[in-house]
Amino acid sequence: MTRITYLLLLAVVFTACNKTTDETTGGVVTEKIKTKIDSTLQAMVDAGKIGGASALIFEKDKEVYFNAFGKADSTKPFDRNTIVRIFSMTKPVTGVALMQLYEKGLFQLDDPISKYAPEFSDMKVYDTLDAKGNLVLKPLNRPITIRDLTRHTAGFASGGHPVLGKMVQEADVMNRENTLTQMAAKLSKLPLAFQPGEEWSYGICVDVQAYLVEKISGKPFDQYIKENILTPLKMNETWYVPVDTNRFSAVYSNGEDGKLSRVPNANANAFNSKEWPLKPGGFGLTSTVDDYQRFARMLVNEGTFDGATILKPETVKLMATNHLSDTVTERMWLPSKGSVGFGIDFAVRLKPPVDANEKKGEVGEFFWDGAASTLFWVDPKNELTAVLFVQIFPFSNELHKNFRDAVYADMKVGQ
Repeated sequence: MTRITYLLLLAVVFTACNKTTDETTGGVVTEKIKTKIDSTLQAMVDAGKIGGASALIFEKDKEVYFNAFGKADSTKPFDRNTIVRIFSMTKPVTGVALMQLYEKGLFQLDDPISKYAPEFSDMKVYDTLDAKGNLVLKPLNRPITIRDLTRHTAGFASGGHPVLGKMVQEADVMNRENTLTQMAAKLSKLPLAFQPGEEWSYGICVDVQAYLVEKISGKPFDQYIKENILTPLKMNETWYVPVDTNRFSAVYSNGEDGKLSRVPNANANAFNSKEWPLKPGGFGLTSTVDDYQRFARMLVNEGTFDGATILKPETVKLMATNHLSDTVTERMWLPSKGSVGFGIDFAVRLKPPVDANEKKGEVGEFFWDGAASTLFWVDPKNELTAVLFVQIFPFSNELHKNFRDAVYADMKVGQ
């Protein structure tokens, strides 16, 4: 080897050793991907499909992306400190609370919920209407289990049920003046819509989980999550009522004419303007993008983050494992999330995207979202966590697909 060749070889080695992390480790969020995310979210704002948004991504415990776009309201930009209503992204927090009690051996997933909440001991299932239009009910094939609550297979009817809907609406189970105990008492008097374990039907299950946290722990649900999850993780800006209402984002609605309109604050803030007796497990928390990212990073780090151990690694794995049998074929809109099953308060990706029409994501990721189109996911394969905050109704599948497609732009699909 000549001296010149040797020096050239050294230069190549030196250059390779000094490349950025995303070039050498094959990280997901490269400079090209950052540009793609920027253009994607800015385009949604420019098209008037969202008022504003922020996105925060960590990869291998390093912040690899943050940016914010548009406005939180007419006077201020959407930024890192904007507080949003996370709606159903409250559910994973509740699931973590419940599974902390599971780790202590205080229940098993296949225990009947009536073991801890006796009001659910004598549940019946809707069968049909008789000739006079009266309900015909039948007994349960088996009790509702805690596992049913964590995977939305308990059978509780919704207000939209063609027969039971009126009863559900009149019961007003989720009235914010109810305590969780009052909620459970009302719910237990209603017939189920289907036999436990037979269908996936999204709804009140996680609020019942919150009730069980109260019953099993002996503490009010809000006190429990504050002491055992939010405070240890230093999620100091996550609560039912924002710490600073001036940083609250407005809520927007995307009408049929494609134009944004602001939801009046009296409606948007009705639940989060004061501390109500109801502390739901299925919705209600507000947060900042950094606060919720701390929760996500705890999960990707198998239950421990910033000196706080919230769950054991095996518990996080159990939560991120599909618990839906293939026999559960009725799954409402869950298939719109992609090739997924459902674990403990998370959707779980089971297969790669089958084609370009499906939202991109890695096999093994687990995630959930909120009614105002917020989104987070945990991607263990790439040690990546992503949080997308926005406040837009109706729920925007388009935004989620575009954002995921931008983050995983280099992912090949349909192979």
